Amino acid sequence: MIRLALLAMLIVWTFLIVKPFIPILTWSAVLAVAFYPVFSRLAKLLGGSPRIAAAILTVIMLGIVIGPAAWLGLSAVDGIRDIASQISAGDLALHAAPEQVKSWPLIGPQLYDFWNLAYTNIRAVLKEVTPYLKPLAGFMLSFVGSAGVGTLQFLLSVLVAGLLFPYGPQLAGAIRGFLFRIVPEQSEHFLELSGATIRAVSQGVIGVAIVQALLAGIGFKLAAIPSAGLLAIIVLLLSIVQIGAAVVLLPTIIWIWMDKDVTTALPLTIFFVIVGLLDNILKPLVMGRGLTTPTLVILIGVIGGTLAHGIIGLFIGPIILAVAWELAAAWIRIERAAPVPDVVADR
Repeated sequence: MIRLALLAMLIVWTFLIVKPFIPILTWSAVLAVAFYPVFSRLAKLLGGSPRIAAAILTVIMLGIVIGPAAWLGLSAVDGIRDIASQISAGDLALHAAPEQVKSWPLIGPQLYDFWNLAYTNIRAVLKEVTPYLKPLAGFMLSFVGSAGVGTLQFLLSVLVAGLLFPYGPQLAGAIRGFLFRIVPEQSEHFLELSGATIRAVSQGVIGVAIVQALLAGIGFKLAAIPSAGLLAIIVLLLSIVQIGAAVVLLPTIIWIWMDKDVTTALPLTIFFVIVGLLDNILKPLVMGRGLTTPTLVILIGVIGGTLAHGIIGLFIGPIILAVAWELAAAWIRIERAAPVPDVVADR
C-alpha cells in the first residue's frame, strides 16, 4: 500500500507539473504525425539529412504561423472585440438596406422593402435581447484575451514538432511498446489507426479549413468588407464542422454585387466560388482514407477543445476526439468479432 501511495503521488505530481504544457505537447505531436510524410520525403531529397529537413520544415511552418495566420488572427480579434464592446454597451446594431438595391431590375424595389422591414424588426428584437447577451460578451473578451497566449503556444508547438521530426522512428517504437502492454494483439493496428486518423483530420479537415479561411480572409480584405478577420474565423469554424464556407461566402458575394462595380465584383465572385469549392478538390487529395468520424464528434471536439484549452483547443480538440472515437469503434468491432469460447458454445 505504501508503494502504491508513493506511485500515485508521483503520478499526480508529475501531471500537475506537465499540465500547463499538455496542449503544446499534444499539438506538437499532432503536427509531427501530420507532417511526417512531408518530412520523410524532404529528408530523402536532401540526401538523408533529417536535421536539415526538420529545420527547413520548421521554418516554413513558422512562416505560416507568424505571417498569414497571425494577420488573420489579429484581424479576427479586432472584430470580436468590437462586437463584444457593442454588446456590453447595449448598442448592437445592423446595417439598413443599401440604396443601390432599389436600382436592381425586377426584384430591386421588393427586396429593398423586405430588407428594411426585416432590419426594423430585427433591430427592435436586438434592443430587447442585447441585455441578456452581456455574459456572451464576457466570454468573447476572455477568448480574445487568450489569443496572445494561444499564438505563443502555436509557436512553441511548431518548434517542439521540429525537434520531434528526426526522432520519429524511436518515438513510434516507444508508443508501440506502450500499446503492446495494454493491447498486445492489436498494438500495431491501433498505432496505424491513430496515425491515419490524425493525418486524415489534421490534413483533410483542419488543414483544408485553414487554407479556406486564409484565402477567404484575403478575399474579404480585398473586397474591403468590415470585420474580415472575424468572417474568416467563421469560415474556419464552418469548414471544420463540415457545414461549409458557402454560408458566409454567398451573402458576401451578394454584398459585393451591391457595393462594387462589375469590373471589381466579377473577379471577386470567381475567387470566392473557387474558395468555396476548394474543400471538394483538396480533401480527396490530402486524405489518405475516408473520414468515418461523425460530424457531431468533430463539433463536440471543436467546442470542448476551445472551452478547455482556448484557441489552440479549436484545432487539437476535434483531432483528439476523432482519434478516441476511431479507437473505441475499432475496439468494439474487435470485441464483437472475437470467437465465442468453447464453454459458452457448448451451452
